[in-house]
Amino acid sequence: MSSPEHSDPRSSRRLLRPYGPNGHDAPRFAYSLGVQHGGMVFIAGQVARDAAGRLIGPADPEAQAGQVYENLRTVLAEAGGGPGHIVATTTYITDRAYREPVTAVRRRFFEGEDYPTNTLVIVAGLGLPEYLVEVSAIAVVPQG
Repeated sequence: MSSPEHSDPRSSRRLLRPYGPNGHDAPRFAYSLGVQHGGMVFIAGQVARDAAGRLIGPADPEAQAGQVYENLRTVLAEAGGGPGHIVATTTYITDRAYREPVTAVRRRFFEGEDYPTNTLVIVAGLGLPEYLVEVSAIAVVPQG
């Protein structure tokens, strides 16, 4: 019998691999779309690729943000959760001008005014030059 301090933390975690958003790239680039550990759900940065791997909204930050948030929804659903379970996000945009259109999508995604925390980072570039927006998230999904 192992003591808690010697137990394998990976034994109680579940990799979230829904068929769909960015799933075709996750194994190729050695990451999981999400990891659930107890009630905590950690979601990798999502970009504007649909389930078939097509880029949604080339040169359109609002359309890209819409797909990004739908991808977050898909990963959360795999964990048994939804948008209301998200407690924190980190948003990456490649141009300050994208802040308002991305925020407009965020307001529609999170109903009411009970928003999770957010850190906004403006970066010189993301994984591919056509990506304008990327969002990662942490959620708490009650177990049981």
